Amino acid sequence: MAHRTLKRSAFENLADRLNRFPQGAPPSETLYKILSILVTEREAALMAVLPIKPFTAAEAATRWKMPEAEARRNLEELAGRAILLDVERNGRSVYTLPPPMAGFFEFSMMRLRGDVDQKALAELYYRYLNQEEEFIRSLFAQGDTQLGRVYVNEQAVPEEHALLVLDYERATEVVMTATHIGVGICYCRHKMEHLGRNCDAPMEICMTFNSSAESLTRHGYARSIDASECLDLLDRAYEHNLVQFGENVQRGVNFICNCCGCCCEAMIAARKYGILHPVHTTNFIASVLPEACTGCGRCVEVCPVEAMALVTANDPARTRRKMARVLEESCLGCGVCVRVCPREGVSLKAREQRVFTPVDNIHRAVIMAIERGKLQNLIFDNRLLASHRAMAALLGAILRLAPVKRALASEQMKSRYLVRLIDLYARRTNERTDRARRNPQPTRPHPVSRRNTREARRAHRPPSNGA
Repeated sequence: MAHRTLKRSAFENLADRLNRFPQGAPPSETLYKILSILVTEREAALMAVLPIKPFTAAEAATRWKMPEAEARRNLEELAGRAILLDVERNGRSVYTLPPPMAGFFEFSMMRLRGDVDQKALAELYYRYLNQEEEFIRSLFAQGDTQLGRVYVNEQAVPEEHALLVLDYERATEVVMTATHIGVGICYCRHKMEHLGRNCDAPMEICMTFNSSAESLTRHGYARSIDASECLDLLDRAYEHNLVQFGENVQRGVNFICNCCGCCCEAMIAARKYGILHPVHTTNFIASVLPEACTGCGRCVEVCPVEAMALVTANDPARTRRKMARVLEESCLGCGVCVRVCPREGVSLKAREQRVFTPVDNIHRAVIMAIERGKLQNLIFDNRLLASHRAMAALLGAILRLAPVKRALASEQMKSRYLVRLIDLYARRTNERTDRARRNPQPTRPHPVSRRNTREARRAHRPPSNGA
């Protein structure tokens, strides 16, 4: 009985640590079982005191009260199983404990492996995410700023609106500017496959980029690919009417999932909690041209969030005629419906108000923490220190006061003011790094933006033997 109590306590502490992150992971018996498959009791105890922000082996060693070499071995073991992410920065390894989603839940199913029981994991994930629902509500239905956003199908955007699509809104631009690219098995469809509920959409099509791809490809959890192959996969996703759902940031996007409506968590959440806007839409919305619509229903069939419906056309000459109607409150603006219409009866038009997208991961994390009452966890995140626990409790109480909440939640705070603070912080961090190294860091040239997917593929495809 004592052993059971100790084991449960370690996983409870880890669950508490995960739940302090802005995205959260509500504790439950199912979550403890998931964690017990992924990590040992000892590893859970160590992970429970890791910082929320990226950290080094030296910082982990201090919290774990062990030599740095031993701490590094533990960190490398966890990173080798894709529980942690590790990247090389200025000649040293920097580690991050990602949230469960998008994070180590998904990483555990991104390749076939025999060191864990993936069928048992799939069943537990389904219970935790699809049946208990508290986790999905906390992930997708709290606050105004969410984890992910939808990318518009660039081929579906009318020429007159092409200039309205900014670079960060293009999946092709994410591909073209990524420092690393990896592809793995779709977590959602892999999970559903173990339950006998998967569809026939492509499996190896889950894209990771930049720091996440750097770590996952190094440890074999994703396959390293170049931009040309990734653009081909993007075309394949379009052909299967999949929706591009990616990280809700402008810079440094770490993932783009190619989602179906039947298996993928984001699309399921968008249907269940559509009125709460669990997924950030594109800056477009579908529009039906009544005189061109024949009521064939193809757009209704492919819409992943049931934002299209067939209604009576009110045509006196043809009393049984149907036509498509857009449920604007639910429309993601992905453009899937535009692609399948045989009569060009559906098009994309610009939304009246542009969708706000955080600049980077720091910006999004701070906004999400403010909206969810967790900003104190980002500032005072060392719960081993009594001073941090006390200050976190005090700041949390202050942030819950109505006037403070209103001020922090204002649009001005979320956009202009906060972005300037983050840029200032980034500049000062770079200056300190430069002084420490005594030489300026070379800047990576920003590639020319590609406006056409086919041009981008040709530019990145190696020449043939006959060239």
